[in-house]
Amino acid sequence: MEEQNNSGADSNGRQPQQAAQPAQPARQEPAAARGGTALWLKIIAVLYGLSLIAAFAVVNRADTARKARTKDMDLSKLTGLQKKKDAVAVIPIYGVISQGASSRSWERGSQQTAKRIRTLAAKKEVKAIVLDINSPGGSVGAVQEIYSAVLKAKAETKKPFIARFGEVSASGGYYVGAACDQIVSHPGTITGSIGVIFSVSNIEGLMKKVGLRNEAIKSGKFKDIGSMSREMSPEERRLLQAMIDDSYEQFVAAVAQGRKMTVEQVKPLADGRIYTGRQAKEAGLVDKFGDLQDAVDAAGEAGGLGKNPRVLSDGDPFENLMSLLDTKLSLRGSAVEQALDATPRVEYRWSGR
Repeated sequence: MEEQNNSGADSNGRQPQQAAQPAQPARQEPAAARGGTALWLKIIAVLYGLSLIAAFAVVNRADTARKARTKDMDLSKLTGLQKKKDAVAVIPIYGVISQGASSRSWERGSQQTAKRIRTLAAKKEVKAIVLDINSPGGSVGAVQEIYSAVLKAKAETKKPFIARFGEVSASGGYYVGAACDQIVSHPGTITGSIGVIFSVSNIEGLMKKVGLRNEAIKSGKFKDIGSMSREMSPEERRLLQAMIDDSYEQFVAAVAQGRKMTVEQVKPLADGRIYTGRQAKEAGLVDKFGDLQDAVDAAGEAGGLGKNPRVLSDGDPFENLMSLLDTKLSLRGSAVEQALDATPRVEYRWSGR
């Protein structure tokens, strides 16, 4: 027999064979655990895919904006661009005109629009400006801010301004257009509505039904004029009518100045009625029929560039698109929006449709 050393090996150095251990059965995970893991993997995959889509959209928009800035993006593919520096600038004025800040990132107030007018008019390469107006008007102060910016830019730079009326350019939209040297409109554009409106709701009866009562502590008897919780007094009505009449006279004077008409000629047209573009042209409120390209051509000729001038588009294409879509909704008037936005204000605004 072979002798084994102390380590257990035989004389030839071989280790003794160990007894085979029985194989352990594979641990089975519960079916519920496997299903939960698969669900989380799917959720992670979906979130990852959405993040890729969002990243692509951000990069694509940034690239579009960069190209628009560097190439002075043409507003219309129908415009034959000329390889020269001088250009016509196009500034969109879409939707209700207001001064206040908006929760919509694409919506500009009158202050931003007036600033863009001043900035573009001061550019040496800009020889004329088109105001692309698709608006039912807005508050008196906001409308007059844009109107004044146009008049000042014309006086300081001597550059021509052309107004292009889109689907609706009424009341305050027309007020702004009246500051321009020419107005280009579609035959079917809704325009006119030269006048002023002050609207206030009276919910006194509703408050009584639900048991609500409003108490106003005021320094003077007219401090809560226009309150929704009570009937308007005859004296308050006279005061408000005087304010409306004064704002109306300002509107008529602006139209008379812009259209080279007398006040007596304007007043019969300024009873608040709306016109089609064709009716407005017959009344002397519009110069010619055409689309945006026709307005750009008119601006090019007025600025000494001829037809098909180079076009400088104002703003981000995404913002302009969202603003235009928002206009389509706001022009039709949301009953909910009007109910929530019940603050009384004097407006150059057409509230039809």
